[in-house]
Amino acid sequence: MDKILRIQMGAEGGPKAKVEPLPAAYAGLGGRGLTSAIVAHEVPPSCHPLGEDNKLVIAPGLLSGSAAAMSGRLSVGCKSPLTGGIKEANAGGMPAQMLGRLGFAAVVLEGKPRDDTLYRIYLGKDKVEIRPDNRLRGLGNYAVAETMKAEYGDKVSLISIGPAGEMKMAAASVACTDMEFRPTRHAGRGGVGAVMGSKGVKVIVVDDTGCGVRRPQDPEAFKEANKKFVEGLRKHAVTGQGLPAYGTNVLTNVINEAGAYPTKNFMWGRFANCNKISGETQAETENARGGEGSATHGCHRGCVIRCSGTYYDKDGAYLTKQPEYETVWAFGGNCAIDDLDAIATLDRLCDDFGLDTIETGATVAVAMEAGVAAFGDAQAAIRLVKEIGAGTPLGRILGNGAAVTGRVYGVERVPVVKGQAMPAYDPRGVQGIGVTYATSTMGADHTAGYAVATNILGVGGNVNPLQPEGQVDLSRNLQIATAAIDATGMCLFIAFAIMDQPETFQALVNLINTFHGLKLTADDVTALGKKVLSLEREFNRKAGFTQAMDRLPDFFRKEKLPPHNVVFQVKDEELDRVFNW
Repeated sequence: MDKILRIQMGAEGGPKAKVEPLPAAYAGLGGRGLTSAIVAHEVPPSCHPLGEDNKLVIAPGLLSGSAAAMSGRLSVGCKSPLTGGIKEANAGGMPAQMLGRLGFAAVVLEGKPRDDTLYRIYLGKDKVEIRPDNRLRGLGNYAVAETMKAEYGDKVSLISIGPAGEMKMAAASVACTDMEFRPTRHAGRGGVGAVMGSKGVKVIVVDDTGCGVRRPQDPEAFKEANKKFVEGLRKHAVTGQGLPAYGTNVLTNVINEAGAYPTKNFMWGRFANCNKISGETQAETENARGGEGSATHGCHRGCVIRCSGTYYDKDGAYLTKQPEYETVWAFGGNCAIDDLDAIATLDRLCDDFGLDTIETGATVAVAMEAGVAAFGDAQAAIRLVKEIGAGTPLGRILGNGAAVTGRVYGVERVPVVKGQAMPAYDPRGVQGIGVTYATSTMGADHTAGYAVATNILGVGGNVNPLQPEGQVDLSRNLQIATAAIDATGMCLFIAFAIMDQPETFQALVNLINTFHGLKLTADDVTALGKKVLSLEREFNRKAGFTQAMDRLPDFFRKEKLPPHNVVFQVKDEELDRVFNW
């Protein structure tokens, strides 16, 4: 991957594509490392996120397109319309591998169309085609996939937006197709779909026909490193047993039992009916209904954890991919809904409209607290999400996220940091994740530094989740490690194994070294993570972010969370030293 494709959407006479060599300043970077570097160096921090000066950067990882297991994550970066700061969101599916095989380190959408024409982009071997296609206007991601399939077949992959992205809603996602050509894998957070919509791009078709797998510098050593890496993943209890058997929703019972499961808009730490929507119940339901890919399934070729699945309705018809833990929580316990079929319907709607399920579920819960709907009313939640898809006045409010909805309705308990809604762990019950929420460059984001692993699951050691001691160091180290992993194109779930198994971490380093002909050490990986975070922090500083924004909402320090009756205890001065390395 030695080239960047730049597409100037506002060029005279229509969009223009230009392929250029990867600049020396970006050498050795991939995934989040590359998206954040390009945004930090090329996007004015003070620009309007939906204006011509923002850029949407799409980048596979350092190992994408190779035979390395778990290397199929795609990073999407820009200035966020939700947070006003730098953003990277990533997704599984097939596009990352295909972009890697096409040789693109990044695709950069620049400028802004001079009218409201909607475009599709085709990327093939030695071919870039940009065509107006207004017939796609208003289509959901599923309809876009069917339309493209009729023209290109199902051996390509798609990067697309739904109506929410076209309407430039701050909760809009970017969809990627999976192995079954379904638009079920989303770069969800931060409104990246709105930025793609502002560029006038509805869909990017990625076709790697005629391109072979990327070849490593040292094939035999690479093969051996990959073997050891896979062995480590398969022998770990989380990546080899829990996630394959029950998917990410295996966490529902675990987090609920720990008293950190945000319920009724972060009012309580336990949901009485969580057994009805748990991973165990979900897997049992999926297996009972049958169908291809039920309960255990991968989101892209090369996935060995296989934490996903396929959800069929009561009549055996495909409904959606297996709803993730975060989605089940967002529309489940957070909204006091205990109906898996309703939650799966909400997941399907979000995928089709192109919406982040975390932000949307959190928004619906805030609206419920405001009295727009009753907690526990699944059909009302479905109606509200359909309002977003239709772009009604209410839908426009909800589609711009929890913070906007809270302001409109005068709700005090709004669980956001830097404008982005919190995921499925209450920071009072998992104090380490509270540090990550508060200080992450991305706004409230569990994946930025997954302290739940150590606070709750005992992965990488043990730090008491209910006490402030040790949480800053834990979050800092995880944020550094995560930034580095996000640069490789690897699934973040590999972190469970590499945190517990030094030999698996070394296998990952060996994968990178043998593929690229490098001699990286563990210290070099740490340095990469610090470099990415420093770029992101500096961009946010120039965009107007201050230490005062690295804070949780006041109610987390004032309202005790049942059942442990604790508040968030990490002091502000401790939060301010997270990035003092």
